[in-house]
Amino acid sequence: MAAGDHTVLQLSTPSTANLSAKVHPLVIFNICDCYVRRPDQAERVIGTLLGSVLPDGTVDIRNSYAVPHTESAEQVALDIEYHHNMLVSHQKVNPKEVIVGWYSTGLGVTGGSALIHDFYSREVPNPVHLTVDTGFRNGEGTIKAYVSVNLALGDRQLAAQFQEIPLDLRMVEAERLGCMYHFNNLRRYLIEFVEKPVDILKTTAVDKLPNDLEGMEVTMQRLLALIDDVYKYVDDVVEGRVAADNSIGRFISDTVASLPKLSPSVFDKLVNDSLQDQLLLLYLSSITRTQLGLAEKLNTAAQIL
Repeated sequence: MAAGDHTVLQLSTPSTANLSAKVHPLVIFNICDCYVRRPDQAERVIGTLLGSVLPDGTVDIRNSYAVPHTESAEQVALDIEYHHNMLVSHQKVNPKEVIVGWYSTGLGVTGGSALIHDFYSREVPNPVHLTVDTGFRNGEGTIKAYVSVNLALGDRQLAAQFQEIPLDLRMVEAERLGCMYHFNNLRRYLIEFVEKPVDILKTTAVDKLPNDLEGMEVTMQRLLALIDDVYKYVDDVVEGRVAADNSIGRFISDTVASLPKLSPSVFDKLVNDSLQDQLLLLYLSSITRTQLGLAEKLNTAAQIL
């Protein structure tokens, strides 16, 4: 594919169309990992985005994989066979995930990006192009999403116009806790590394991930802190220290109205029952793990004898 045959127009203003995208943290971590592991001669990495299109038209990007490629000033070459094999393997695990676009590292789009986008346009209609600035050129890891519109005069194609679309980083509770864990570890490590220089390769101590009970405790502490913040805000409004906001008041009213009316004894019983269920699951999983370990040892001993 020759890169000189395409002109690229990049618009920084988000498109007015009802098209938007949301990306999960796993995708960003995968892209950064592929960039770190890229060949020495490669300036950027590209890959396929997997996910689905929600009923409201939002593109939900949930997974990704890198695609080997070679790129020069004149042409771009993709390993199409590798791309198709990876797609088949992913869909065996999760058939609901389909191609929704492609990604590349770097800031903005280039002429080679137009050629790659043409290929993915044949794989899926209106693919999304996700860019991740792994070089932190503006002092931060900029993440943007684009869609392409072909500008033509009669039968002649003049340029590929990339329009930025709204992009949102969405996390479920487990992903949020995982990101907080990694970011906190990174922050503590950088502080320790700056204040007490050590050999990076010899630093192997990391905190363990919280178990279910510890995670529940952290969540309850955060919930209590949020309730205290709401109580303080309402008290400040009543005392006249803060101007009232009708939208916040309606949101608090709707939230309180959505809570079931339970007596303290009934609520305590529900919490205790849920906690007992959690402990039972932990006990069963421990028994299963022990049984699997014992079966593996017996199988190994039988093969030796």
